[in-house]
Amino acid sequence: MSITSPAASRAAEILSRPVSINGLTVPNRIAMAPMTRMFSPDGIPGEDVVSYYGRRAAAGVGLIVTEGTYVGHESAGQSDRVPRFHGAEQLAGWAKVAEAVHAGGGTIVPQLWHIGMVRKQGEPPYADAPAVGPSGIRVDGTEGTGKAMTQRDLDDVIGAFAEAAAAAERIGFDGVELHGAHGYLIDQFLWAGTNRRTDAYGGDAVARAKFAAEVVAAVRETVSADFPVIFRYSQWKQEVYRARLAETPEELEAILAPLAAAGVDAFHASTRRYWLPEFDGSDLNLAGWTKKLTGKPTITVGSVGLDGDFVKGFAGEGAPVKGIDDLLDRLERDEFDMVAVGRALLQDPEWAAKVLDGRLDELKPFDAAALRTLS
Repeated sequence: MSITSPAASRAAEILSRPVSINGLTVPNRIAMAPMTRMFSPDGIPGEDVVSYYGRRAAAGVGLIVTEGTYVGHESAGQSDRVPRFHGAEQLAGWAKVAEAVHAGGGTIVPQLWHIGMVRKQGEPPYADAPAVGPSGIRVDGTEGTGKAMTQRDLDDVIGAFAEAAAAAERIGFDGVELHGAHGYLIDQFLWAGTNRRTDAYGGDAVARAKFAAEVVAAVRETVSADFPVIFRYSQWKQEVYRARLAETPEELEAILAPLAAAGVDAFHASTRRYWLPEFDGSDLNLAGWTKKLTGKPTITVGSVGLDGDFVKGFAGEGAPVKGIDDLLDRLERDEFDMVAVGRALLQDPEWAAKVLDGRLDELKPFDAAALRTLS
């Protein structure tokens, strides 16, 4: 029998508050973080994917951000089992996902994704497509087998993001999230380590943000004025965990301001541990600084509810339960607006329900074996 403690009651009260992102009202402060699953043969989300998302929405997740989905550009991906957000069968599958999430009382946005120079030659779903990026340089600094993007390439990719966003609105999604984090294409433009262009898309922080801002503007123009556009970004990269877009708040503002002006409605600031301060002299984390600098709603993420880095979790290590008192303190003082939960929600579809119902004593440590089921 669960006994509701004052801490549990506080968690339920703070996290159950609705929040608005442009024209969307999310019923509570809990989001599901995007997590790649490779459960969609030929890029088509099937009934198992419908059930996966619908189950978590029914258990109280306010906003579901889907796993990364490839936009309609042949160089966008590297797997024929990662879902795509283009094509009749693929979009029909996603429409069923959105319907199931809404039936469960949740809201949902697809994460639109282009991996850029992470792609290796010969990989599906389009084996002959080259890797493309701002300068043809991989995140680890090597040149790889890709190429620097021409203006036509840039225009094609911008158009692919806009077309995917329009499709999302058309088939019933509540907004979109643009994947500008973790060393993938948009982030490759934002980061000086991979962007060595000498044209208008390279140079200082504002110039490096030009491509991302043009993607945002094209998406904004394609969808309705009240349709939320969320932008996910990070300092760290998959192969370079210590990488940083900005060393100071001023440098970060130079990157974020053009994105906000282009039409971003909310920022999803990806960190590996949400409780760590982002810059010296302040306790604010990356989401906190982002909200302070842009005035936009923000989503924080990074090892929520677990005491252990998610990278190690995906390498097969477990993680004990970590209290969320600090998270609640930050939400209460409006440092950020929402919290995205990854591994804890991956393992336990009922995680949000347990927290919102004050059943914190029922939360369990993360078991890496959960990654093999993902139901």
